[in-house]
Amino acid sequence: MLSESYHHILERMHAACEACGRDPQSVRLLLATKTVQPDVLRNVHALGARLFGENRVQEALPKWEALGDLDVEWHFIGHLQTNKVRDALSFATCIQSVDRPSLITALQQEASKRNITVNVMVEVNTSGEASKAGCDPSDVGSILAALSLAPNLCVVGFMTIGANTDDEATVRACFALLRTLRDTAIASGSAPATAVELSMGMSGDLEWAIAEGSTMVRVGSAVFGSRP
Repeated sequence: MLSESYHHILERMHAACEACGRDPQSVRLLLATKTVQPDVLRNVHALGARLFGENRVQEALPKWEALGDLDVEWHFIGHLQTNKVRDALSFATCIQSVDRPSLITALQQEASKRNITVNVMVEVNTSGEASKAGCDPSDVGSILAALSLAPNLCVVGFMTIGANTDDEATVRACFALLRTLRDTAIASGSAPATAVELSMGMSGDLEWAIAEGSTMVRVGSAVFGSRP
C-alpha cells in the first residue's frame, strides 16, 4: 500500500511535468511526515524517499534521532516559534517558513552560535486567507532585506500554500504570484540568483503547482493516508 501510494505520487509528478514540457528531474518530492511513525518513514526511505518535512519541532526530534542512520534531508515546514529555533536547527537543514523579522533574528543568532549556514525560504501568504501562515506579499521586500543582514542564513527560495478551494484558476493564481515574487526579487537583486526554489503544491493541487513552476511539492496524506 505504501509502495503503491509513493510510486503513484511520483507518476503524478512525472505526468504533470510532461504535460507542461518540464523535466521531471526539476521537481523534488518532499514527504510531509506529520504524525507518521519512524518505522513507516524507514520503509518509505527504502523505496527511495530522501526529503522529509516536519511541522512540529517536538515531533521531529525523536524521529530525526530514530532515523539517524539514514541519509535523510530534513526541512522544517511549519510555523516556527522563536523559542523553538535551537531545537529546529538540531535537525533541519532548511527552514521553509521564514515569515517575520523576529524569526530571522533568532535563526541568525543560533546559526552564528553554531557556526553553521542554514538554508531558508520566505513563506508568503499568497491566498490572503487568515488561516494561512506566511508574510503578506507586500512584505517580501522587507523580509529579504532583513535576511540580507543575516550572514548565516542563505535564501534558497520561497514557499506558499495554495488557496483552500477546488477552483483551479484561484489556486494557480496563488502559485503564479509566488513565482512572480521570486522572479522579481532575483531580477532586482533583493534575493540571490540562487534563490530559485518554489516550494508549492500538496496532495490535492500538485499538478497545478508544477504547471506554475514548482520545484518542490510537499505531500503527506496522498502517500501516508489521512492523518488521525
